[in-house]
Amino acid sequence: MSIRTERVARLIQKDVADILQTELGNEFRAMVTVTSARMTADLGIAYVYVSVMGDKGQQTAAVRHLKDLAPQVRSALAGRVRHQMRAVPELRFFLDETIEQAQHMDALFARIREERAHREGGSSEERPPDDDAGGDGSASGETPQLGPPGA
Repeated sequence: MSIRTERVARLIQKDVADILQTELGNEFRAMVTVTSARMTADLGIAYVYVSVMGDKGQQTAAVRHLKDLAPQVRSALAGRVRHQMRAVPELRFFLDETIEQAQHMDALFARIREERAHREGGSSEERPPDDDAGGDGSASGETPQLGPPGA
């Protein structure tokens, strides 16, 4: 993204979040947070990502309701950015699932660590620890010194 599109995306994110909190705060049962915004290169479309507290049903309903309110949000946004932008972008709302994806990845990594510990737990007496990652022949874990000997 160019500097201009990033700047406009930050402006859109901040103003849409403020509009949702102040002017349309009573419209949602669940807490809605604007997590990020992306702009197309021509600044004609803003992709607004939101996080919704609640179960999948509440999240889906909130995003669907946001999509229905997009013309109202765009109109309110026009009043705020009219001196900064020539045209107000079309708003498209999406559910930001970054947190859920990160939690899923953490769970997968934890499962891998468990399986590795379980696998290595029974065979740790048969082979020495794998401290020799550098391949320099020293298993002490110290970094080899470079330069002349005795320096």
